[in-house]
Amino acid sequence: MSKQALIVIDIQNDYFENGALPLVNPVEASINANKVIEHFRANNLPIAHIQHVSPEGAPFMGPGTKGVEIHENVKPLEGEKVFQKNYPNSFRGTGLLDYLKENEVTEVVITGMMTHMCVDATTRAAFDYEYKCTVIGDACASRGLEINGKIVKADDVHHAFLAALEFFYAEIKTTEEFLSA
Repeated sequence: MSKQALIVIDIQNDYFENGALPLVNPVEASINANKVIEHFRANNLPIAHIQHVSPEGAPFMGPGTKGVEIHENVKPLEGEKVFQKNYPNSFRGTGLLDYLKENEVTEVVITGMMTHMCVDATTRAAFDYEYKCTVIGDACASRGLEINGKIVKADDVHHAFLAALEFFYAEIKTTEEFLSA
């Protein structure tokens, strides 16, 4: 018998307008993530909220700052599990793996920020821990990047990482596809 859990990664204020590291379309992604959260709440399924906390003095997600706070669109309810992390992989240095095992989870559904960093690292790690993975692509957000003087647009970064994950690690769905299944 399979059992799903939701992992909501780093949907924090610094990734929104006026934050220290704004992404492209974070509001839309957070609204979609909230729809998935509501589905998990209604079905009494485990939800793990992940909160990135950078070291003191870092340019974003610093301890005690407004930017490190989980965004109001996806605020955890009392009793929902929140794991603080310091690395892109949500399993590293957290109790996430133990939480999933304790809840007899076999499948994880992943939403969050940034597609090219923490969503990617967490999905690959979850797969390596033998979880069936589904990433809700429109409940994730990314940003433009630069390499060797070439600018890669946020939409291209986002879709390239989703395509890479879908090639081997995860099934990629939209919020609507996931909720209507």
